[in-house]
Amino acid sequence: MPGYANAVQILPIEGIPEIREGDPLGEMIADAIERSIGPLQASDVVVVTQKAVSKAEGKLVQLSTIEPSVLATRIASDYHKDARQVEVVLREARRIVRMVNGLIIAETKHGLVCANAGVDASNVSEGVVCLLPDDPDASAAGIRAVLQQRYFPEASDTDPPLGVIVTDSFGRPWRNGIVNVAIGVSGIAPLADYRGQHDSAGYEMHATVMAIADEIASAAELVMHKLAARPVVVIRGYEWQGSPRAATARDLVMAEERNLFR
Repeated sequence: MPGYANAVQILPIEGIPEIREGDPLGEMIADAIERSIGPLQASDVVVVTQKAVSKAEGKLVQLSTIEPSVLATRIASDYHKDARQVEVVLREARRIVRMVNGLIIAETKHGLVCANAGVDASNVSEGVVCLLPDDPDASAAGIRAVLQQRYFPEASDTDPPLGVIVTDSFGRPWRNGIVNVAIGVSGIAPLADYRGQHDSAGYEMHATVMAIADEIASAAELVMHKLAARPVVVIRGYEWQGSPRAATARDLVMAEERNLFR
C-alpha cells in the first residue's frame, strides 16, 4: 500500500461454498484466496471462522438424535428452551460457571469459558447445532500446512511465513456485545510480551502482555461480518512474531492459579 508505512489490510476472501463434513477445507481456502487476492504473501495471517472448521470436521449434531437428561429437561422447562439443545450444552461443558435465566456460562474441555459451551444453532440447518472443533489448534495447523505447502514449500517451522487463526465470537465480562477471539492458532505467537522493555518515557513495563491473536481475530470480524457468509479473511501488513511449534491458543487461557474470578 504505497504511502502508508505500517498499514494493515483486512482482505475479504469470497466464493467459499457451503462447507460439508469431509470437505478439504485447506484446499478450498487456498483456491478461494487465489481467486480473490492472488497468491499469499509472506507474513499474511489467514483467519478462519470456527463454524467453517466445525462443519468440515463434522461437528454438527442432529437434535433428533439426542435424548435429554432429567436435568436438561428441567432447565428447558423452566426457561422455555429446547431440552435437546440444553442436553448438548451440558455434554460439552467441563463445568458450569454460572446459569441465569436459562443462559448457561460454561467451561469447555478446551478451557474456554463461554455461553452455552460454544454450542451454536446459527448458520446451520434447522434442528441442528454446531459444536466447537475437538482441537482448534490442530485445525489451524492443518489449514496452515496446506497453505504453506502451496505457497512456501521451502519454509521451516522455526521461521514460518504464514499464520492461521481460528476464531469464535465470545461475550466479555463487564462489557456489552460480543467480539471475535482466537480459539486456534498456528504459526503466529498468540501473545506479545513487552515486559522488561521501556516505553517512550523510559518506563520499564512489568505487566504488559498483549493478546495479539485476539486482536487480529477481532479485526477480521469487521470484514467477515456475521451476516455476510464470509468465513475467511487475510490480514496483510501486520508485523507479527513467528511462534515455536508448542505455542497455541491455549496460551491465551488464564492459568487457574492466576484467575481471580473462579
